[in-house]
Amino acid sequence: MSDQLALADWRRRVAALYADLRSDARADAIRLVTFRTRKDRLFGEHPQSPIPADARRDFRGLAYWRHEPSLTFRARLERDPAAPPLALPRSGAGDAMSYARIGWVRFAVEGTPCRLAVYWLDDYAGGIFIPFRDATAGRETYGGGRYLWDSAKGADLGSTADELNLDFNYAYHPSCVYDARWSCPLSPEENHLSIPIHAGERLDRAGASGEAEAAA
Repeated sequence: MSDQLALADWRRRVAALYADLRSDARADAIRLVTFRTRKDRLFGEHPQSPIPADARRDFRGLAYWRHEPSLTFRARLERDPAAPPLALPRSGAGDAMSYARIGWVRFAVEGTPCRLAVYWLDDYAGGIFIPFRDATAGRETYGGGRYLWDSAKGADLGSTADELNLDFNYAYHPSCVYDARWSCPLSPEENHLSIPIHAGERLDRAGASGEAEAAA
């Protein structure tokens, strides 16, 4: 299979993974286990996996925190139509990717008010993008932050009217954590949270790339 067709298949499979998640009516903890099992299999077997090819044979799955039901929210998008375009920082070389801040979402974690900017990718087909960095960054998670949404790549947790589903149990690392050949957009300062988010993917030091270690 050509690299281009393999990448198209990878994106198709990731989109299907999230589509099945959105339609899964089972208990939250069961949905999460199913999602993680399928994702780990995809990372271990697919030719476009961010796990380097020579490490896939010994790959036993990503590192995760246990399900945390208190870190699931439905948040209204507070629109920000006057926000100027911006280029988010990247983990490595590559052309800048143009984003626009389309609004904000607010929620509270154990009584601490939190706010994250919601971005729209201006290039090609567009898409919602929500990166974040929390107090675990640089120790338990990648120093450049993690992602909640990247709908241009299929990572879409769903929405209803003006409300977005935010579930930190599905927070994940960018591809550059596993292989420095990837150059990924990182969380800007306005999406840095002062509190720890002990949910979603965590950093497996044994499997982290040198790029990830340097940014941590």
